[in-house]
This record gives sequence, structure tokens and C-alpha cells, in this order.
Amino acid sequence: MKYRRFGKLNWKVSALGFGAMRLPVINQDSGKIDEAEAVKMIRYAIDHGVNYVDTAYPYHQGTSEVVVGKALRDGYRERVKLATKMPVWLVNSQEDMDRVLSEQLNRLQVDHIDFYLLHGLGKERWAKMQKLNVFDWLEKATKEGKIGHLGFSFHDEYEVFKEIVDGYDGWALCQIQFNYLDADYQAGTKGLMYAASKGLAVVVMEPIAGGLLAVNPPKEIQAIWDEAKSKRAPAEWALRWVWNHPEVSVVLSGMSTFNQVVENLRSASRSGPGKLTEEELNLISQVREKYLQYGVIGCTGCKYCMPCPQGVEIPEIFALYNEYFMKRRDKQVIDKYGGIVPPEKGAKRCAKCGQCEEKCPQQLPIRSLLSKAAFLFESGR
Repeated sequence: MKYRRFGKLNWKVSALGFGAMRLPVINQDSGKIDEAEAVKMIRYAIDHGVNYVDTAYPYHQGTSEVVVGKALRDGYRERVKLATKMPVWLVNSQEDMDRVLSEQLNRLQVDHIDFYLLHGLGKERWAKMQKLNVFDWLEKATKEGKIGHLGFSFHDEYEVFKEIVDGYDGWALCQIQFNYLDADYQAGTKGLMYAASKGLAVVVMEPIAGGLLAVNPPKEIQAIWDEAKSKRAPAEWALRWVWNHPEVSVVLSGMSTFNQVVENLRSASRSGPGKLTEEELNLISQVREKYLQYGVIGCTGCKYCMPCPQGVEIPEIFALYNEYFMKRRDKQVIDKYGGIVPPEKGAKRCAKCGQCEEKCPQQLPIRSLLSKAAFLFESGR
């Protein structure tokens, strides 16, 4: 495992952190984690050098913290720094903050949390936290030994990010979305550089864009990867690009299978800032431009996959999926999906029979992509 500087703290963090947002589940129910497999995965990662574990109050419908707590029994807690997050949208008073933190400590079965983040800050949530005098509460919890260091995760524009970084002197870390598709999205590269210049550790989430950059790419993009002298899987190219930035402290990966843990550990062992050549960086730029041109799913709309035995509108769903990401995660596309794709034709209807994949000329992993689309578009249905 490679280790990197964690902001201004006198501590080295593993290049790879374990993100507990996409743990293995039973029957595709996000609230039913396969506990035995998840514990096995987390402990294997720690045994192979991972020393940063990240979870949050709402992950897996509130069960992620419980399973992480179980994984950290038997001496594993002492080997890692533990991060979780306050669900700022659910708290309306400092009494609520007390209640939530107490619940989190109980779920995790710990007496303190090393890194406590305000979850998903943006302009409105930042204003709400200031109004509630959250920093008085955080400093009190820190003095009581329940919290080690303070941070925030972020989803908004760069100017808001800069305001939050400058709004409190006690930040130790920030968590931002960062990958080669999203270099100019939200905090982006500018935010990465600014936070690092202020001495904050930068924790990166979504380095593979929610798994999009890990799937078998369209032929045009694979042709670009084939030009590289070093042959790597798409996921490793994405991770290597993030690790190439010296300002990045740790890269979180939400791993759903044991094999993903093994592969990501292998990638981390080969990682480092400034390791990509100019030729490789140029190839990644070409891939990014192709994705932005054609969409993250290389579906041509040929409809060879149709009709689906379950009635799933595969090409329509993939078109909306691409539109969502090409419009920089425009929430209006989620509303559009609800108006265009009825529940009886939605992604959740996929029975995983695989007939569509046998017919697809692009050889797309349609079943996996439909699962991602269901999570994005139909979680509230």
C-alpha cells in the first residue's frame, strides 16, 4: 500500500480508502447488506494496508454504520481512522445533533469518531448550519472526545466551496467528487487546488463516476485505450488519473464485490502522484472528450436488445442516463425520467436474464447498467 500526506495533520493515509456506500446487498435491497461478505471485504482491505474507512448516517438506509461497526471489532478499530457524517438535512437544532451523534456512536460501537463531516454541504445547507451555530456544537463534541477532526463533503459550485473552506478555521478535511469526467464539475480541479493550498486534506469520492468509468467502454473509446503502451482496465485508468494529483490525500472507492477490493488494492499499490506520462494524460483527455461527445454509455439506440421480456425500455433509459451525466447531473432529467418511463417499463423491472446482452452489438453490460439506472432514477419509487 502507498501512503500520502493527510493535509496539515501529522498522519499518513492509505492511497485507497474504503467507502461504505456500495456494500454488497441481498436481493438488490440497499437496506439489506450481506454482512458476512461486507465484513470480510472491509477486513481484507485493512489487512492489506487500508487505514481510512468512510461511512455516513443514511448509507444503505441507515445500516452501513452498523455493519462498519461490526467489521471494526476484534482489534480492527485501532488500525484505522473512521469517518462518518452528520445528515445536516435531518437536524434542526443542537439537540438533534446530540441525538444523531449518539445514535451514530451506538451504531458504530465506538466511543469516538476520528473524522466527522457535515454531509453534502451546498449553499442552502451551509447557511442552515451557520444559523444553528454548528461550530459551537462541533467544538463542544470535540472537547468531550466524541469527535477528533472536522470536515465536510460537498455538492455545489466552486464559489460556494471556496466560501465554506474560508468560513471556518478548524477544517481538517473536505470530501469532493473528482474524476477525469468531472474535472470541471462542482469543486473540481480548482477546488482541489484551493483546499490543498489551505492545508486541508482532500478526500476524493466518485473517482470512477459511480462505476461508469469501470464498465467496458464503447469501441471508439476502447480504441484509444488500446494505443497505450501500458495496458490497464478502465477503472485503473480512472483511479490512476486521480492519484496522479499530489493534492489528493485519499481516494474512496465504494466496493461491492470482493474482487473489486482486490483489484483496487492492486491499483493502489502502483499509484503515485505524477506517475502518468504526458502521452497517457493525453489519451485520458481524448477519452474524456469522446465520452462527452457520445455519452458515458455507448448505446447507439439500435434497439437490437428489444423487445425486453420484462418490458424494460432499455434504449430510452440509457438515453436519459447519458443525458443526465452530459448535463452535469441535472436533476431535471430525473424528473423527466419519471414522466417518460412508467414503472412497469423502468429499470427495476430487469430480471437479469441476459437476453439483451446476447443481442447487443456494442457488447454493453446492460444488466449492470440498468442496476445503476434503477438506483439513480427509481430509488424514490
